[in-house]
Amino acid sequence: MRKKNTAVDTEKMSFEDFKLTVLNDYYIGQLSRHASLIGRKEVLTGKAKFGIFGDGKEVAQLAMAKAFKNGDFRSGYYRDQTFMMAAGLLTVEQYFAQLYANTDRDADVCSQGRLMNGHFATRLVDDAGNWLPQTQMKNSSADISPTAGQMPRLLGLAYASKLYRENNELNTADFENFSINGNEVAFGTIGDASTSEGLFWETMNAAGVLQVPLAMSVWDDGYGISVSKRYQTIKQSISEALSGFARTNTKEGFNIYSAPGWDYPTLCEMYSVGVAECRETHTPALFHVMEVTQPQGHSTSGSHERYKSKERLEWESEFDCLIKMREFILSNGLAEDAELDKLEAEAKANANAGKKNAWDNFVKSVSADKARATTILNALAAQTSKGELVNKVVAEFEENKEPERKGIMVAIKKCLRATIGEHSEAREAAVQFMNDFAAEAHDRYSSFLYSEFEGNALNVKPVAPVYHEPQHMADAREVLLANFDALLNKYPEMCVFGEDVGKIGGVNQTYAGLQQKYGELRVQDTGIREATIIGQGIGLSLRGLRPIAEIQYLDYLAYAIQILSDDVACLTYRTKGYQRAPLIVSTRGHRLEGVWHSGSPMQFILGALRGMYVLVPRNMTQAAGYYNTLMQSDSPALIIECLNGYRLKEQMPANLGEFTLIPGVAEKLCVGTDVTMVSYGSTLRVAQDAIQQLNELGISVELIDPQSLIPFDTNNLIIESLKKTNKLVLVDEDVTGGATGYMLQKIVDEKNGYQYLDSKPITISSKDHRPAYGSDGDYFSKSNAEQITEAVYNMMHEYDPARFGKMY
Repeated sequence: MRKKNTAVDTEKMSFEDFKLTVLNDYYIGQLSRHASLIGRKEVLTGKAKFGIFGDGKEVAQLAMAKAFKNGDFRSGYYRDQTFMMAAGLLTVEQYFAQLYANTDRDADVCSQGRLMNGHFATRLVDDAGNWLPQTQMKNSSADISPTAGQMPRLLGLAYASKLYRENNELNTADFENFSINGNEVAFGTIGDASTSEGLFWETMNAAGVLQVPLAMSVWDDGYGISVSKRYQTIKQSISEALSGFARTNTKEGFNIYSAPGWDYPTLCEMYSVGVAECRETHTPALFHVMEVTQPQGHSTSGSHERYKSKERLEWESEFDCLIKMREFILSNGLAEDAELDKLEAEAKANANAGKKNAWDNFVKSVSADKARATTILNALAAQTSKGELVNKVVAEFEENKEPERKGIMVAIKKCLRATIGEHSEAREAAVQFMNDFAAEAHDRYSSFLYSEFEGNALNVKPVAPVYHEPQHMADAREVLLANFDALLNKYPEMCVFGEDVGKIGGVNQTYAGLQQKYGELRVQDTGIREATIIGQGIGLSLRGLRPIAEIQYLDYLAYAIQILSDDVACLTYRTKGYQRAPLIVSTRGHRLEGVWHSGSPMQFILGALRGMYVLVPRNMTQAAGYYNTLMQSDSPALIIECLNGYRLKEQMPANLGEFTLIPGVAEKLCVGTDVTMVSYGSTLRVAQDAIQQLNELGISVELIDPQSLIPFDTNNLIIESLKKTNKLVLVDEDVTGGATGYMLQKIVDEKNGYQYLDSKPITISSKDHRPAYGSDGDYFSKSNAEQITEAVYNMMHEYDPARFGKMY
């Protein structure tokens, strides 16, 4: 007779169905456990580079997977293999393919060989870059390794359900593949020690404020690598620590649940009840899964026997979740020992078979490439005077049984170097093979840093602003305001949020009145929480919405740079194009005053945000053009508006929301013959002041605004200018060697601009210290017109001292 008071026991399920369900769960748990055990051996024997596994978390993840429905999203961490298997999103063979770094897209479906094991994802777009129907699938956003880094994105995934439920404009057929009345839950997972991270607390607070369907599971195994939770968490309990977040009869908050990680029926009931409430009412939930074990320790890089006591290890052996689940099955008469022994043996055999198939397929793929290379090299050996050397390379190459493509390229290049100066069909074939193999390697390891689909912002049709007579001059901020109004009216999926964006319309009034017009769901104030403002945008954009996430000032971007760098910027790359988050990040900067409100940390941004476009418009019309372009594209970008430009006068375009500016296209602002000067953003106005002074000194300057730093000068305007002037000056307000160094590399090295230079190129930037406060602090800390004038004049003096005498 079936037992009562268990979530897996339901009056709607027959005893046989109930038994099959429990035994199937047990099988998946055993399959996952054996995958962990085998995976560790594969690393320790050298067949894989590194391993981190989900052993000990199996039963809790089986219970959680039962509540995971089509349309739901996961934002988890690297121990969720059992959940992925139970949800039908990962096979054992695919699991091992990732461990071996198989680059075949059908082998490692999560990352195509780009991420170490335990980093999971599902495809969200098809081979043409079109969204797949999320409501018909179970979805996993792509994992990242930094602890708690998955939390900000989780907030956005949950917040999307709120928008889909409460914004009536989204209840149309256009969005039916993304949501069904906002009923989707965002499932988060994290290790207990990682709840010490600020990102966890920031996310949980924001989720409570927003009241979104976020189901947060904490796996509590008592340690963070080797460090006990008594050094990690107040009260040594995250559920107790977060008790102030709990919902009450009078105040909104979280529903908080807890259960031992080895108690199958209790866990099933907890997730069944808790997720259903979360789904229906959009009340966030915390699931504290306690007394979890970690049989193999943290990872293959160390042993847990070094830091766990004998008593703890004995307890872990007794309370292993799969042992306890077996006890539950036996005590409830769901199976006999022999039946479970057989099931466990089957799971072990299938785990080994999956491993073998994954390894064989990986080796077969590399061996095919090695065979191609061997054929090429044997032909070369027959047609070269260095045949003995080539044959030796081939012998060494064939003797190496490691399934690595590195050796293929090393061998080919070694033989080509040995045969320099020779000409034969075989050598030409070897060169062609090398080039083809390099192209294949690019596809395997370097493609999709940016979108390679038609939706890339670089493919948007350029449309110039249209101006009607008589001219309508306005404060520049009004251009942005009117353009945002047009975009919000045009795109129901668009929303804007950030600090002070809503009620007062932004600190520079670029959203003034738009919250009153479009409502709080579309133009929203947030708390002071930059990392989760970005995370909010990531999750929304993963779910088909088009957010603009505003970071109030450029220097505040530092709070969010880790999320931007580790999540947004590399998302397309780490999924090889199968996920995208076309997030627009808006901020303002340059020419501020004071140590903490004056930075222009472009070098820092350029280094961290490869994979996003970094756009630096000089005025608000240009900025509006970028917003219009990005709303038509699938590309994430950062737009930095000029803080000191909002009150300047600009002509109001007539085609608001329609005109576009394509990233990477530079513009010539001033024609000259002596010097090519390149600058961007607010510093352009300083450069223009200097050009007036230089004109008075008889020096003709051609001024070029690249308008974006990533991408940079795709129309080669700077190179064409250098062909005429043969002199280059780069001006900005970053630290020395910062963005000016970046631009110099692009122009002189990447675009071969060095060949047109008659003088040493000059970079003019700010001092390396933070700028001092006040107008004088700004003048003497940053690049100024007189400094630029003197530097250019001295360049001309060195080039033609007879014409340009010494200035001082």
